[in-house]
Amino acid sequence: MPRVIDAWVNVNMAELGRPDYLVQVAKNYFKQGEDFFRNYSIEETLKRMDEAGVERAILTTDPGRPSEHVLAFAEAHPERFFLGAQLDPRRGMKAIRALEAFHREHRVVLARITPFYLDIPPNDAVYYPVYAKCIELDLPITINTGIPGPPAPGECQHPMHLDKVCLHFPELKLCMAHGADPWWSVAIRLMLKYPRLHLMTSAYLPKYFPPELLQFMNTRGRDKILFASDHPAIPMKRCVEEAVRLDLRPGVLERFLHGNAARFLFDEDPDQPQS
Repeated sequence: MPRVIDAWVNVNMAELGRPDYLVQVAKNYFKQGEDFFRNYSIEETLKRMDEAGVERAILTTDPGRPSEHVLAFAEAHPERFFLGAQLDPRRGMKAIRALEAFHREHRVVLARITPFYLDIPPNDAVYYPVYAKCIELDLPITINTGIPGPPAPGECQHPMHLDKVCLHFPELKLCMAHGADPWWSVAIRLMLKYPRLHLMTSAYLPKYFPPELLQFMNTRGRDKILFASDHPAIPMKRCVEEAVRLDLRPGVLERFLHGNAARFLFDEDPDQPQS
């Protein structure tokens, strides 16, 4: 069984309520039923992780109003569960101070922003304080790219909006999330251009990866692509099983499932043997 780091796992779906966009994406996009809208226990999540070979999972919460349910996972098993901070840059310095405090008090390994929630592209100046703070904290950040599954604004998630972000914030550790469909070629070209820009395949089944992404993974992008399931939207085990079936060159699967996230999120050297 391969070693896996899952960089996007949801355990508190019941706490998110049932907004129309979430109901529609669950039903029409991921073909999920009522089981989608519930919280998952620590024991059940660990079982699913073990079945899929997932050693570590990143759970997300709002640092200004953190979920006690999510925090309980990281407190009970700090070696398995790590935290991501979902930010709204429109909150200005309130968001920055909340991120600072959350990072100080918990094992936070990344920040997240989802542009379609805001309909504001990530090259807007409202994002800049977040980028500066992430550089100061040496904290990676994920920005959703590609047309979103829910009926929500899509143009704001065009990867090209990250061009000037990478140009003006060259120290920022930035990862495109949820793939980049239909703009895969643009995303790949940007990753070739900017050393610190990566892509996470969360919410995207490996069997649907386009040929240009697989070609990139097998060549110049072998260190650039991170695995993530977006469980329960895509069950962890199914996502890993489909990843294993990909036509990848020797060593690429291991980097995709584990090594790239180990380096990008945890500052570990994936080429060093484990003790």
